[in-house]
Amino acid sequence: MDAVTKFETFVNDKLKQDLSIVNERREYVCQQIANYIKLRQGIENLQSFGDDGKILHNKVDLGFNFYAQANVEDTSKIFISVGFGFFLELTLEEALKFINKKIEHLTQVNQKLTVEASKIKANIKVVLEKLAQLQILNDDKPQQAVHW
Repeated sequence: MDAVTKFETFVNDKLKQDLSIVNERREYVCQQIANYIKLRQGIENLQSFGDDGKILHNKVDLGFNFYAQANVEDTSKIFISVGFGFFLELTLEEALKFINKKIEHLTQVNQKLTVEASKIKANIKVVLEKLAQLQILNDDKPQQAVHW
């Protein structure tokens, strides 16, 4: 296998795959941030109604745009997933503090993934430039005639 083929294989099999994985992780983190922002807005709306501890009548999306009527008897506390299948019962104020810290943490994770993706893109660019140089060198070499 010549050097050009090795570089092409490295770019396609390793670097582009790594970039795809990092981008998928970034997408997941961005989706989590969006979900926490939506939850924070819901809690702030709940607080603005001033119905702390009173019954809330709401429609809940069960998935695929199927809704069910829900009655929440006590709106002073909510359950929040903290990961690994664990949930915490928090007051609305505690939940907002948790959410803000979680968004801050996820933003830092997203920034690190962005830097990692940039490094991989830079590596791809460097390898492709070297690949182009190798191809130019190979084209400049005189072709040896094959004699049968």
